[in-house]
Amino acid sequence: MSINGIGAAGFPIERYPARKAGKSAECGTVGFMDIAAEKAAQDKAANQDEKAFEMVGSNAPQGVKDAWMDAAKEVNANGLGIRGNGMMSHISQMMVQRLNKMLKGETGNFDVLGNTVESAIQATKQALYDLEHPVVYTPRSIEVQQARIKEGEFYKAFLEKLEQL
Repeated sequence: MSINGIGAAGFPIERYPARKAGKSAECGTVGFMDIAAEKAAQDKAANQDEKAFEMVGSNAPQGVKDAWMDAAKEVNANGLGIRGNGMMSHISQMMVQRLNKMLKGETGNFDVLGNTVESAIQATKQALYDLEHPVVYTPRSIEVQQARIKEGEFYKAFLEKLEQL
């Protein structure tokens, strides 16, 4: 029995559930909400990987898309540097290729990967080469350096999967 929010022992009623929750968290049990949040984050990241693919490979065959998604899942990064929250970590080499198409006046076709497996291999090799051989040295933050390393890992995994097609 309680009166005005005071329990039988003289403590506020709200205090009891907080102590129990604290004890269960200390024991290392994973709650349903933690699992649901992790699953939602994975789904959101997969959705961003698909959006990134559509930006550079909308006309590519299904095998190329599957290779992209597999590589993105394996490396936990995609070729455009788009994170799970939709923000770009840095300007990737495939984004540079896309911007070069814009500058050349190709307003209707920003499809970097092309419409064949061979064209996707060529674009990925070019992006990997450009990543490993920058034209001009530019100082970068640690976060951007790490993102570029992940970008290189993605291109290598993607290229490996494309060559198996």
